Amino acid sequence: MTLDELLNLVSLDNGPHVRIDSRLVRQGDIFVAVEGTVCDGHDFIDQAVANGAKYVVRQSAPERRRSEAGQVIIVKDSAEAAGLLSMAAAGNPAAQLTNLAVTGTNGKTTVAFLVRSIIQNAGHKCGLIGTVTYDTCAGRSHEAPLTTPDCLTIAQMTAEMVKNGAEYMAIEASSHALSQNRLAGLNFQAAAFTNLTGDHLDYHKTEEDYLAAKTRLFEALRPDATAVLNRQSHHAEVIAGQTRAGILWYAIDDQAARHKADVTAHIESMDTSGTTFVIEHAGQRQRVKSPLLGRHNVSNSLAAAGLCLAAGFDLETVARGLSAPQTIPGRLEKVDRPALGGKGGEFTVLIDYAHTDDALKNVLSTLKPLCRGRLILVFGCGGDRDRTKRPRMARVAEQLADLVIVTSDNPRTEKPEDIINEIVAGFEKKPAMRTIDEGRWTRDERRETKIIEPDRRKAIELAIKTARKDDIVLIAGKGHETYQIIGKQKFAFSDKKIAGEYLNKLIGDRKSGAG
Repeated sequence: MTLDELLNLVSLDNGPHVRIDSRLVRQGDIFVAVEGTVCDGHDFIDQAVANGAKYVVRQSAPERRRSEAGQVIIVKDSAEAAGLLSMAAAGNPAAQLTNLAVTGTNGKTTVAFLVRSIIQNAGHKCGLIGTVTYDTCAGRSHEAPLTTPDCLTIAQMTAEMVKNGAEYMAIEASSHALSQNRLAGLNFQAAAFTNLTGDHLDYHKTEEDYLAAKTRLFEALRPDATAVLNRQSHHAEVIAGQTRAGILWYAIDDQAARHKADVTAHIESMDTSGTTFVIEHAGQRQRVKSPLLGRHNVSNSLAAAGLCLAAGFDLETVARGLSAPQTIPGRLEKVDRPALGGKGGEFTVLIDYAHTDDALKNVLSTLKPLCRGRLILVFGCGGDRDRTKRPRMARVAEQLADLVIVTSDNPRTEKPEDIINEIVAGFEKKPAMRTIDEGRWTRDERRETKIIEPDRRKAIELAIKTARKDDIVLIAGKGHETYQIIGKQKFAFSDKKIAGEYLNKLIGDRKSGAG
């Protein structure tokens, strides 16, 4: 049997199920052996056959004869085959949607949310698959375990989107997913590239490999599709040379870049309530009053605009969607609380997902000119992830924040103190650190500009207790996440929830006269 014959077979009403996990295989199923980051499906073919797999799709001929129960189909790329089979088995639902993708180190979630905002404000339903949530237009969203899920999950969710009346889908394409070909079986009307900065080198090893993974999304675009590229990223030039699609360039403010861009923006004003800018395309101009802060979010808005323009929406519709009130979870999200008043005055607490040096620089650079008091930063770095960015994040923090509290993030299987030591190596001036006796410090923390507090909950508490009138507290790195990974276990932990608890406690203390 060939792959084409197998595609016809799974398209039948009672066709066999497609599996990529040998443990889920049942009698008569198709098992596709896919190479993953941790396990290789080819190592589990015997188990799949023993569980009843009738067909086995694999990338190479078996070294020895396997059970007669499994018919072997050899393919060049089993991940691609899995994507095609998954979509065919679901009735090719993605073909009934206008699919829009975004990739890049930073900004993917914001772009995807903005695309959905534009489309929904135009009166259409738009599904969403990304870092924060999976939304199939069923009236509720699901927390996302992965930025880009496996092909079977994508097929299932696109089928639900179509069933629920969606016409469009916005999806974040992670570099891991692209390198593993999880998006096989999807055709995109347009795909956007935001930027490429230092991250994920634990997986991709080199920046060249990291960029190559991102480029795969654009290499797969059809000639009638559109590549929406950031003129202000030199990496976009590489992508432009590798795609067959038409190119729509976007850029902000920089005159040289603007003259070579198709969609541009001029920032008119920015304050704590948002950003006003003028967006231009094809001789038309529209004013956008965005609730989002920062030059980087103007760039993200242009990427979203480019995707929607490529999908057929006009500039007025795009501007209206970009101006709509919205909160993007964990992206410069304000922690609401009653006014403090009195002794403590007013200060602002924000959480953000910034977990690379470039993202942290963007956020701090946005907040610095808006802050009338001190800019207080709480951050750490994740364990078992790219270690090279740790000292770089420290340098950015030291340059832009007035008080830096270094803490634990998701340490995973690394020791938090080892991660912190690698962060601290990037500081010019070393920070104070708690002694073994909790509550005591090596120096007077009131005079410190940098402090180490390995306990993230205590670090958040310290930042809030330290804040004064007109200060801004930024809690960075975990954003929307509702957990902390220690070892290989997840524990409930939300920066937003914990900050809210300490703010309420602070208010209670001050009302009772304890503070």
